[in-house]
Amino acid sequence: MVFDRILTRLSGLLLMVIFGLIVFHAPFSVYFGQFFPDVLAKSWKELLLVFAIPPIFVLAARKKWLGVFTKDTLLILISAYATIHLVMLLLFSGSLPQEMAGLAIDLRFLLFFVLVFILVSIVPQFRKNFIKVGAISALFSVIFAFAQVALLPHDILKYIGYSKTTIAPYLTVDQNPEYIRINGTLRGPNPLGVYVTTLLLMGLSFVLHIKKRTTYFNIAVIILSVLGIMVLWFTYSRSAIASLVIGCVVIAIARWGKYIKWQYAMAAVVFLVLIGGMLFISRDSHFVQNTLFHNNPAGGSERNSDDNHVSSLQDGLSRFIKQPLGAGVGSTGSASLYGDKSLVIENQYLFVAHEVGWICLGLFMVIVVLTMRRLYAYRRDWLALGAFASGIAWIVVGFIQPVLVDDTVSLVWWGIAAIALAGAGKGYYGKKPNKTTT
Repeated sequence: MVFDRILTRLSGLLLMVIFGLIVFHAPFSVYFGQFFPDVLAKSWKELLLVFAIPPIFVLAARKKWLGVFTKDTLLILISAYATIHLVMLLLFSGSLPQEMAGLAIDLRFLLFFVLVFILVSIVPQFRKNFIKVGAISALFSVIFAFAQVALLPHDILKYIGYSKTTIAPYLTVDQNPEYIRINGTLRGPNPLGVYVTTLLLMGLSFVLHIKKRTTYFNIAVIILSVLGIMVLWFTYSRSAIASLVIGCVVIAIARWGKYIKWQYAMAAVVFLVLIGGMLFISRDSHFVQNTLFHNNPAGGSERNSDDNHVSSLQDGLSRFIKQPLGAGVGSTGSASLYGDKSLVIENQYLFVAHEVGWICLGLFMVIVVLTMRRLYAYRRDWLALGAFASGIAWIVVGFIQPVLVDDTVSLVWWGIAAIALAGAGKGYYGKKPNKTTT
């Protein structure tokens, strides 16, 4: 019993440290990268994941839980996905740093999902602990991002080492200083937008499940919602803002779909058409050009972000057709910087295909679909519903960004999904949905 408690506490500590601090990974890695080797500053969460594997699997063996890997389809598919990645290392040659970075980017969020799922399934009490840690780190992250918008200098992060050679302390919309895009504690405006979208959708799901609301609770919800929406707006991430709308619609349909009358649905469609018409009419205005099209009419770069998205998509599709086996682990994204030629593919699915080919892309899609199906099955649980809606959001964003390449976004969402599936299922895989849990 004492040994089991040690294993449980050690496993929980390692995983909760990752879950809580990953939101601050960007400033930590930049600051400590000035004093420590780059690999240590950037790879602390991967090292903690590796250290967490032995205690969790020993605990699972002692609890006779390892059989889940031969019975649970989702875990079997994840194991196959990881195995193919390892086989690919034998088929394609690359530098060791490139391959290790590629493996970390491709597999860390799935490893985190599996470890958290096992731990919370065995010890359901960890569900609340993870939620508390995630909520506290999210609160600090959003408050800092809001301060970067309203109070602090936009370049405040330069004082801890942010620069053009590390991470830019902020960006602008097409080189327009009137439209500052903040980073917050994440790596850039787009990851921050996806992260805040996840928080807002989780918060919406939670609020909808609370039956008795006090005045103080309502005031806190309003304040935090306003802060989150303001932070999201000043990322100027169009995909994140659109995904928030999509996520809200998903939650509404999941909760009240059978009660929604066709008249209300038509009214919503008409409203959206009117908004679209207004934007079309004012498409040449300075505001719409900058915020919607990310085009600075008064100057800016020769190619705007839309042009870059299109050219990246065309290049990714061309490579997808020509390379059914992919080009090897670490062949694109930040990992490719360690190789002979760097390559950026701004699409999550083409990113996977370029790394490990068509078969692995198919496996990846099945893993995502199966995870989403299970979250939807537990939609009476607020955490599962929020994870499902925010999952739809990042799936949409994935068509124009390799959204899971960002460690914060990927580890946070897959961690939430693991907590939701394990906790809602009361620790037993394959059980039917239970009552709503908090």
